[in-house]
Formats: sequence, C-alpha cells, structure tokens
Amino acid sequence: MEYVVEKEYAGKTVREIIKRPLCISAATLKHLKFIDNGIMLNGNHVTVRAIVNEGDILSLATEDTKEQEKLTPVDLPLDIAYEDTFLVVPNKPANMPTHPSRDHYDDTVANALAYRYEKMGIPFVFRPINRLDRNTSGLLLIARDRLSANTLSDSMRKKEIKKQYVAILDGVPKEHEGIIDTYIRRTEESIIVRENCKEGEGGDRAVTEYKVLLSENGHSVVYANPITGRTHQIRVHFAGIDCSITGDDMYGHESEYISRHALHSHILEFPHPKSEELISIKAPLPEDMLKLLSSIFSENAISSLKAREPSLFGI
Repeated sequence: MEYVVEKEYAGKTVREIIKRPLCISAATLKHLKFIDNGIMLNGNHVTVRAIVNEGDILSLATEDTKEQEKLTPVDLPLDIAYEDTFLVVPNKPANMPTHPSRDHYDDTVANALAYRYEKMGIPFVFRPINRLDRNTSGLLLIARDRLSANTLSDSMRKKEIKKQYVAILDGVPKEHEGIIDTYIRRTEESIIVRENCKEGEGGDRAVTEYKVLLSENGHSVVYANPITGRTHQIRVHFAGIDCSITGDDMYGHESEYISRHALHSHILEFPHPKSEELISIKAPLPEDMLKLLSSIFSENAISSLKAREPSLFGI
C-alpha cells in the first residue's frame, strides 16, 4: 500500500504514521521490518524512526508476493458476490469445504480462489475471516492481503461484522423471536459433535438471536444472527429447543426433500478495511432450499414470504 503524507502529519516518524492514521497492527509492523523493502519512503528503504514531510510517499509491502504453499489451484465453480483489491466474498455452495483438511485437499473454496487468482497472475494467500461448515451455503469473507486481514479480524473481535443466516426448521420455536443463550462444548464421544451445557461445565458461551419469518405444517423459516461464533452454534442451538434444522443428520434427522442441513449465510455486513464504508451483501437462497420450501410450505405461505423478504428469492 502507498500513503501520501498529509500536512498535519509532517514532522512525525514513520512509526507514528504506521500506528495512526494507517492503524497498522504491531504484528504487521513486525513483519514489515524484516522483509526486503517492507518500509519505503520516496523509494528508499527506511526504518520506523525516519521523519516524514508533507507529500512524501510511504510504501508498505502489505500485498502478497508469493503463492501460499501447498494450496493447489483447482478450476471449481464458485460464485463471487463481491470483490475488490482488498477482499473477496464468495457465495459458497453446499458440499464445498471452506479450506483444505483431511480428505478435502482440492475441492475447497481456497482451491477455487487460488485458481481464480493464478489465472489473473495475482499471488494469493487464503485468509478467511469467517468460515462455514461444508454443507452450509452462503457468504464468506476473505481478505486478500495481510493488512486487510488484520483490520477485518479486528472488526470481527469488535463485533462490527454482522452475519445473518436463514434456516428452515423441523419445528416451530415457542417464541416468535428471541435469544438462545447457552454454553457449547464438544461431546465426550466425538471431536466434531457439539452439545449445549451449563456454565462451568467446560463449554464456551454461545448466543444466537432469531426471528421466525414463516411457520406452517410443523415447520418454520427463521433468521438467525450468531452473536458469538462457536462451531455448529446455530445447529446446536435450534436442536436444543427441539427445532433442529431440516436435513441435519447430526443434530436432527435426514429429510427426503434436501440432502444437507438447510442453513444459508444470507447477509454479510462489515466496515470496509480501507474506506471504512459499511458494505452489505446479500445472497439469495440456493436452489435446494427453494425446492425444500416448495415441498413443505403452501404456495400462499411462500408468496407471503416472498413479498415480505424478497432478497431471499433474489428479488
């Protein structure tokens, strides 16, 4: 990145400029100090003690210069909901893991993005700010450079990043809207499966806000906003109130109408890491969840939902 020194900052050190107005983290500054041409002032390598003048150009090597090791570029279909030089927001399909793991080395969002940027001739390091379960569809936030990753991660810690999911449930919550507030821990039998527990029983606090959008025939459609980000949080929370997500064979049961749990990351809002502008992105329900709606709800109920929440249907 490049920064042209403004009049009010003339006479300050590079360290002061890096801390403010650029607001670069200590970890990123440490990285910049120990790489070639990490900190340049008017084309010359300098230390953080250098004094700047109005109009000076401070260049920081925050962009990636080499590909991520062991990340195989693979040509996979991946819809991009938003993209600029600082970040990318894929609309992840179901049955695609976010990043490589055991038995999933070349079928992930990371592989698809590596291929995308290799074709563009752009070095790429996978820096996810949030993650989705393999069978959860929807919006993911990925930083495209170290500085953006640090800024967005800080926004996540400050709870400035808002995520809204849509879930179709086997059951109807007793309250039309509310908050599910529990503790979640791993079960003794599995390193994957989670369960609700009480405070002091080895779990982490988990909070989910929800609102019922539609209910009929013993099923419901809800918005779910996770305030915390525990593994399987939304799935565990709705199962805990006897309203498991339709098709969730881990916390509920299989469905004849959909081959995965009906959970979709619909809305993502965050302050842009460079401009600080509030970015709001929406991804409509994927085809399998639309078919599920048609299978378990009446046409009148779906028409009513479409009129009230058109963004779910891409309108």
